[in-house]
Amino acid sequence: MYNTARIRRLTVAAPVLMLAIGCATPYGRPGQPADRLGDEIMVAGRLFHTGAPVVLWTDAGGYDAYRAECRFTDRLAPRRPVSDAPIRYGTWRRRLPAELLEQVRAEGWTLPTLQQAVTQFVLHYDVCGYSRRCFEVLHDLRGLSVHFMLDIDGTIYQTLDVKERAWHAGTANDRSVGIEIANIGAYPNMSTLNKWYATNDGGEVTITLPDRAGDGGLRTPSYVGRPSGGAVITGEINGRELMQYDLTDAQYDSLVKLTATLCTVLPEIRVDYPRDADGTLRTDALSADELSAYTGLIGHYHITTGKSDPGPAFDWERLVAGVKKAMR
Repeated sequence: MYNTARIRRLTVAAPVLMLAIGCATPYGRPGQPADRLGDEIMVAGRLFHTGAPVVLWTDAGGYDAYRAECRFTDRLAPRRPVSDAPIRYGTWRRRLPAELLEQVRAEGWTLPTLQQAVTQFVLHYDVCGYSRRCFEVLHDLRGLSVHFMLDIDGTIYQTLDVKERAWHAGTANDRSVGIEIANIGAYPNMSTLNKWYATNDGGEVTITLPDRAGDGGLRTPSYVGRPSGGAVITGEINGRELMQYDLTDAQYDSLVKLTATLCTVLPEIRVDYPRDADGTLRTDALSADELSAYTGLIGHYHITTGKSDPGPAFDWERLVAGVKKAMR
């Protein structure tokens, strides 16, 4: 008969024994670096693949929202802080059910507890046009934060673990993950858009970064951004008629992959957007009760009447259809 207790002891002790005699363990040799593939995001301390290019805050060239000092100046605090503290995020998601509150208090955020707490993925456009400037404005100037930034070339920057309470969407912060998508935004006329987009001799519309941006910090050399569809799109958001150019195809591709990953890892985020009674996309803010009950993908303009992001050009159905296909 097998001595199962002895087998268990030997199984547990094997890696320790292998270390003692200088052998590699099943986990690799001590001190051996563990390589990342470059598409992972961090959720409650665990890495999950997305299939899209991801730069973490710990990577070279990443944007670290945990840092207390400014990223682009020698200041030790943001120019216009939203609080007296030098940090720009919270470690505590508030308004938790009592049972979940006790779990988090005892164990910290684990994946199972985070899966119960996070039910919304909030989409913003950054009104900066490129992610490097977005981080400078959010972190250095405004004292705010967001979990992800999506650059015009499709690069995703994660600045905080998803478990943190980023400061990006007011009352939705406790239940949400947020992303700032590089896009100059939506306006009542073409004045600003004409400064950021140009039409070449072939009639093709391209993104034109201002001279002060240099290469914009883009990870893709010589990338030329083209709004999907090419034409400016007009639509009504919270009662205002606005014009906007769409995201780039590279942005949609990465956003689909990131959203599919988040909806898989955090399944309380439904793969859908706010709809009215006949199933049409809502273009107004939800009431407090509607917002409290809502789970899924949501725009900043669905949270507050003063916002219009991700704008009238954003293709919600393209995102949802792509995510559902990716999750099959």
